[in-house]
Formats: sequence, structure tokens, C-alpha cells
Amino acid sequence: MGKLDQRVAIITGGGTGIGRNIALEFAKEGAKVVIGSRNVANLEKVVEEIKALGGHCVGVSTDVSVAEQVRSLTKQTVDNFGSIDILVNNAGICHSATLLEMPEQYWDEVLDVNLKGVFLCTQAVARYMMEQRYGKIINISSNSGRGGGLDDCANYCVSKAGVIQLTKSSAFELAPYGINVNAIAPGAVLTDMDKRCMTPEQFKQHMEGRKAMAVLGRIGDTQDIANLALFLASDDSSFICGETIAIDGGRTDRM
Repeated sequence: MGKLDQRVAIITGGGTGIGRNIALEFAKEGAKVVIGSRNVANLEKVVEEIKALGGHCVGVSTDVSVAEQVRSLTKQTVDNFGSIDILVNNAGICHSATLLEMPEQYWDEVLDVNLKGVFLCTQAVARYMMEQRYGKIINISSNSGRGGGLDDCANYCVSKAGVIQLTKSSAFELAPYGINVNAIAPGAVLTDMDKRCMTPEQFKQHMEGRKAMAVLGRIGDTQDIANLALFLASDDSSFICGETIAIDGGRTDRM
């Protein structure tokens, strides 16, 4: 018996990195998985990986910042599997620039995907969850949204702080319908997005600095985040709601 047997989960940004690992972990635990991503090639790879494990998976090309595409994602999920029990709002992007040099486009695109996308997906999926009076919504925020921030990433930090506040507001409104809403705030985790946001030298310095700050003395792995997401998606976490859980190896500047 898996922890998510017969559950139906949507994972946005599920084609790579943290989202991919969450999708695989959920499938291993019995969930029927729907992955939303703008990158169709990545979608197809993960869908095939899950099917090779004997799981059920559908990939849907989705830009979470576009309401019509989000509605299509939820409709296709229900059409394929009959319900929506779990939502992982993982899709995220980062465009780096100093505050004074940041183009308005960089600000808008990051806030649209990282924050507006969480709002649109939560709004669309919650309607189904409210009817069945059950649901688990997991928002992927970041330590960067809890304070301290990152150099040259004000847009990213603000978007992730917004996710934390949206998590609290959503939990307050949706808890009476049996819906648990929580957020995960990863520290430094090795992903392709981090590499894209920085030069190789900046990336190396960033990771070494974060490693030195963690009492565990290491960088996080995407599987670490997937393990926590599984806990929050399962009934093991039934009395946790409205929380943002840091998973950062024990950052000394957060203790």
C-alpha cells in the first residue's frame, strides 16, 4: 500500500528539478499524476519515466500565468482521473538583475509565474476540492521569501514572500472544507534553475556560501524536497495547515 493510493495529484513545473522528483515520488506511492509544464519535451520524459514504473501519468502543456491554460489543466485532470486531491504549486522562474537595472519585463514575468501562477492554480483546483471536502495544496516557496534574500533577485524574493502569505490566506479560507494548505521553503538546492540564474562563478560562490551556513554542512537535493512534499500530501500531515516549513539543512542565519 502506498501513502497516496488512489489520490490524484497535479504538479506544476514537473518536468525538471524539484517538480520532477515530486512527481516520481508521488507516483511511487500510488498517486495518479498530472504534470503541467511549458516545456513539452521535459513533460514527455517524466511521463515516460512514471509509466515505466507502472504508474499513471498525463502531461499537459501549461503556462501557469495564463488562466485559460490553468483551467484546461484542471479540466484535463478531472477528465482523465475523475478528481483532484493534491496540488503542488512548483512552477517557478528567475530573471536576475540588480534592483536599479531590472527591466520591468523581468519583474512582471517572475511575479506572473511564481505568484500569480500559484493564485490561479489554487483558485481553479480549490473549486473541485471544496466539493469533495478534501484536498492537499503544497506551495513551493523559498528561504529567499523568508528574509535575507538573494543578490540581484528582488523579483524572485518578493514572489516567494508572496507565496508564503498566499499560503496563509488560502489556508484560512479553505481549511473549513477539509483542505490543508502548506508551503515548503527550500534553502540552497542544486537545480538547473539556479544555474541559469547565475554565472558559473556566481553559482559556485553561492553554493559554497550556503553550504557553510548550514549546520548539516551540505547543499540540499531535490529528493529532500520530494520527501517533505510526500509527507504534506499524505494523511500523515492531517493536522498541519497554514505553515511554511523550512528545509535548508539548519541555516545558522535562520536559527
